Amino acid sequence: MTVDAVGGVWSYAMDLAAGLKPRHVEVVFAGLGPRPTTEKIAEANRLGTLVWLEAPLDWMAGDEAAVAEVPRLIADLARRKKVDLLHLNLPSQAAGIETNLPVIVVCHSCVVTWLAAVRAAKVPRDWQWQYRLNQAGFRRADAVIAPSGSHSAAMAAAYGPIANLSVVYNSAALEPSSETKQNFVLAAGRWWDEGKNGAVLDAAAGLTRWPLKVAGANRGPDGQYLPFRNADHLGELSRERMMVLARQAAIVVSPSVYEPFGLAALEAARAGAALVLSDIPTYREIWNDAALFVDPHQPKAFADAFNRLADDPQQRVALGLKAQERSARFSLEEQAQAMYAIYSGRLGHTFSTAAE
Repeated sequence: MTVDAVGGVWSYAMDLAAGLKPRHVEVVFAGLGPRPTTEKIAEANRLGTLVWLEAPLDWMAGDEAAVAEVPRLIADLARRKKVDLLHLNLPSQAAGIETNLPVIVVCHSCVVTWLAAVRAAKVPRDWQWQYRLNQAGFRRADAVIAPSGSHSAAMAAAYGPIANLSVVYNSAALEPSSETKQNFVLAAGRWWDEGKNGAVLDAAAGLTRWPLKVAGANRGPDGQYLPFRNADHLGELSRERMMVLARQAAIVVSPSVYEPFGLAALEAARAGAALVLSDIPTYREIWNDAALFVDPHQPKAFADAFNRLADDPQQRVALGLKAQERSARFSLEEQAQAMYAIYSGRLGHTFSTAAE
């Protein structure tokens, strides 16, 4: 299973591996991109075997040549480790890969659908290689997975019909919580990413009566930078610290204009927080009557929602309970069972022993 230490794929991979362990599926993690922290390395090795490949992620690469060796590196590792199946978390990693093993591709996000959602733009000429590699990866895959129906539709709109495309919703390991809530609003994300819409959130913080705490990096790998002037920027936090804050926050917000799934919202719902979400297709699909939805381009709309919930504890609690109830649909067990069924179907049998 390919992983990276930059975004949400890491949490996805670790949680899925944990869910698959009782089913006798052993995971070899093939890491790409910037190296992980010591803490993350230890986490991966508790759940499987981590091997770091010296190769970039496609969305951090300058050109096609930079990722040309990635499929070969993955196939070579699979042969060395004698694995049964490849689970690739970037479509481009499957492009032209030479292997007889079943290839499962999960499209968590991509430059093409990001541009369509965030900038209403097509891929510029110097990034067309991303489109070509992703499309080649979809064609090469034996099964393609999207984390939501909304993202599945966005993929089809961007790339045309994709064979063997199905939806498996993401999940979160955070246990449901009834911890007493504190009077603050919480948000988490890679704030240097335009799709996370951090500038609108920071503007809203200046109009909000409760403190607004934001966790996550605001400097990107290519010099991107989003200053926070009104919100309390906590920086990058450990997963454990983030879980503590999620359990404490009375309100959790996601202002994103691009979210193929939205793990932060799910974790907040598990913790019983009232959700304030941008009005985008993914969030409507998953949280339709269990959150407040606002125009993602209107800071005042976010601030009004925060202040409304701050002034109405009854509505706040009711909304948090509704979100927590909805979150039960997206369990680790459900996700692991769905992926196990796909693995087994492509292998033609169920796993009887762990891979060696």
